[in-house]
Amino acid sequence: MNASTAIARGVVDALVASGVTEAVLAPGSRSSPLAFALHAADQAGLVRLHVRIDERTAGFLALGLAKASRRVVPIVTTSGTAVANLHPAMLEAKHARVQVLAITADRPARLRGTGASQTTDQIKFFHGIPYAQLSAPSDDIAAIMGELMSSTRGSAQLNIEFDDPLLPPDDGWAPVPNNGLVTYRGVSRETFEIAQGPRTVVLAGDNAGRAARRLAEAGGWPLLAEPSSGSRTGRNALRTYRLILASDLAQRVERVVVFGHPTLSRPVTTLLSRDDVEVIVVGEDLSGFPLPARFADQLLDNIYAEERDGPEWLDAWRAADAKLVAGIADVIATEPTLSPLEVAAEVAGALPPEGLLVVGSSNPIRDLDLMMAPTPVGEKRLTLANRGLAGIDGTISTA
Repeated sequence: MNASTAIARGVVDALVASGVTEAVLAPGSRSSPLAFALHAADQAGLVRLHVRIDERTAGFLALGLAKASRRVVPIVTTSGTAVANLHPAMLEAKHARVQVLAITADRPARLRGTGASQTTDQIKFFHGIPYAQLSAPSDDIAAIMGELMSSTRGSAQLNIEFDDPLLPPDDGWAPVPNNGLVTYRGVSRETFEIAQGPRTVVLAGDNAGRAARRLAEAGGWPLLAEPSSGSRTGRNALRTYRLILASDLAQRVERVVVFGHPTLSRPVTTLLSRDDVEVIVVGEDLSGFPLPARFADQLLDNIYAEERDGPEWLDAWRAADAKLVAGIADVIATEPTLSPLEVAAEVAGALPPEGLLVVGSSNPIRDLDLMMAPTPVGEKRLTLANRGLAGIDGTISTA
């Protein structure tokens, strides 16, 4: 077996062992060893391989697969400009904490700086994301990939030097199936109890998950959940929280507990910036937080509330929400033509349990934020949006 085939098969073995079930390939000559190894994994029913000719499209496809599955999804490219075309998707994945692994095929190091075709400096190509290099079958592939995939909850790059020959032997190889024991996912370490007292709201940004809803219900606090938070369920979630934040009621907030990556509204940013408000960030490091780190008073792995607050605080927010919901309905009823808010309401209402909705940036996600009613707990709906950098590109491929 040649060296390039041995490296590629070791990489695919490690991917399968880590629980990877989806992979994206943008074909090219230099990445041939990985293409054959991934094809073998696909044929064995261990990985579903998606082939896309355009690397930019492939990158956002990997992003969408990773967002929906909450698993690592590799995107494989050949060398040269192919790698550069992944940059928008990798930036989005980095800032949104989405696990996209760029596996970039490279020429041998001896060819850099010689004018060799399709050869450029691919080392640490994507600024600010974890990076690893493979050059020979003797490298401890499983250990290198394990460290790379464990070091981040977001994107990463694995750059592999492939030398000729690139084609594998016809020996019927297939990866070893995942034994279910190896995973490369972050694990929370400590849990903290939050005391009652300060008037509190729970803020659920992009990809916050169920933890935000559970804390709000346990503490008896209003839940301000963005559409792509995965938290807009239950009786504590408020549809018009953005408008309430511009009212006198918001001035009484003394503490905000933040989950996920909040990005949608200036009223939220204003709330988090106030000197008289304690800000607790849960389950995130502050590198992706939408405000400078000095605005967070505490950074915690996990949090829970043992006691429930009195009903007056939550009831006031519910009453304000109900009044604003009725007011919006009255305004829409006077519109002579179909309005963006009405479109958002119809789309949200048509999304069934177990449904999936991908929303564009700019106004569409904000219209949905105002019009999407909270759903009952247990009726799972998945709403996704590219909120890391909130770019308007790549939406169709992500979907």
